[in-house]
Amino acid sequence: MAYLPSSDRDRQEMLASLGLTDVSALFREIPGHLQNPVLDLPEPLSELELGLEMRRLADANRPLSKWDCFLGAGIYSRFIPAIVPATIGRPEFYTAYTPYQAEASQGYLQTIFEFQSLVAELYDLDVANASMYDGATATAEGALLAVAHTGRERILASSALHPEILAVLATYASGRGAELDLIPTRDGLTDQEAAERALQTGSPTAVVIVPQPNFFGLVEPARDLVELAHRAGALALVVADPLAAAVLEPPGALGADLAAGDGQQLGIPAQLGGPAVGLLACRQELVRRIPGRLVGMTKDAAGGRAYCLTLQTREQHIRRERATSNICTNHALMALAATAYMAKMGEAGLRRVVDISYRRAHELAQRLTAVPGFRLAHGEAPFLFEFVLECPGDAGAWAGRLAERGILGGLPLGRFDPTRANQLLVCATETTSPQAIERYEQAARELAQAPAAAGVRS
Repeated sequence: MAYLPSSDRDRQEMLASLGLTDVSALFREIPGHLQNPVLDLPEPLSELELGLEMRRLADANRPLSKWDCFLGAGIYSRFIPAIVPATIGRPEFYTAYTPYQAEASQGYLQTIFEFQSLVAELYDLDVANASMYDGATATAEGALLAVAHTGRERILASSALHPEILAVLATYASGRGAELDLIPTRDGLTDQEAAERALQTGSPTAVVIVPQPNFFGLVEPARDLVELAHRAGALALVVADPLAAAVLEPPGALGADLAAGDGQQLGIPAQLGGPAVGLLACRQELVRRIPGRLVGMTKDAAGGRAYCLTLQTREQHIRRERATSNICTNHALMALAATAYMAKMGEAGLRRVVDISYRRAHELAQRLTAVPGFRLAHGEAPFLFEFVLECPGDAGAWAGRLAERGILGGLPLGRFDPTRANQLLVCATETTSPQAIERYEQAARELAQAPAAAGVRS
């Protein structure tokens, strides 16, 4: 840097206060071979050459539209109305950073207010915040909210949550010094008896976290689990698929205190797994503890409608160590996409999306289980648009052979659980065509008749 504001004396005083004698001691936790690496970079390119190279690299990507896609597991291929990219592509939205002087940006504040209103209505709860980073951070932030509110340090979560949500939960809990215990599953669903035993033993529980539907696509007995939580004096957090909430009982109707979810399905492309947007809603009495930002509607000096940041619980503001959370901002652009999507689709449109997805997923499951060697891993358990398919061999090998035919046949569950090595998590959405379902069935039949295929039992 051309200018260093700290003098040598300043630096020595700072080191002394840390009990150190040399600046290099600040970096002692970093392995030596990672410090000051020599990067073997090619010669710089001209603007023309760089553009050609970037296009060459981009051409190596194969978008989901070029596949028969049956992947889900948290990131879904959904139809996005043209009004969504048109809205978020407007320069006043697309080029704006999250407004720090927010009251000067009334248009953006209004979109966030509309987002909060729609999420609160979708989840049937009193208030939603201005968004989180994704569903995992929304869930973890909701869990820590419950810990702070109840004064209890134990989080009880269903092991049928998405494994990546559980990983983020574990990280958050460890940083807070909270205890994270998992409720086992039985036949793919959260074991209610195990949940009741867990609530009756050990330290008092702050919150019980249940998915709806769960990671395996199954519809959980969420109301029963919410009631179990309340009988133990704990809060209940339902991690609800936002589209499923349009057809199943939403978290508020189940009696949940909190709801979290991932809004990727609400008008946001899969785009290599992110960014998405986290949804977090709660009952009114918990609003003072909600993390991030909350936009409210008021009146200006002339009596006109105006918007302002009603709550800013972030640590950079005056709350500092009393901050609710370390979450610094909200995903305003992605929240705007979700807002445009929900406004365009409406309640009837959301229900229609789920209805089509439900019908196509069940048709696909029926066709695939008619192929010798395939069956549903969880029998007659109800599901919406995602299900676990048990294959006659290693699911990873099956997925690889299907990919050779242009079919993304599902997510091999062995990557999360070795006991599920022969299982695929398969999804169908409104973008899954009848012809794609036929191609999947035909490919499964042909591969099942070829025992030499990798991983397929003869």
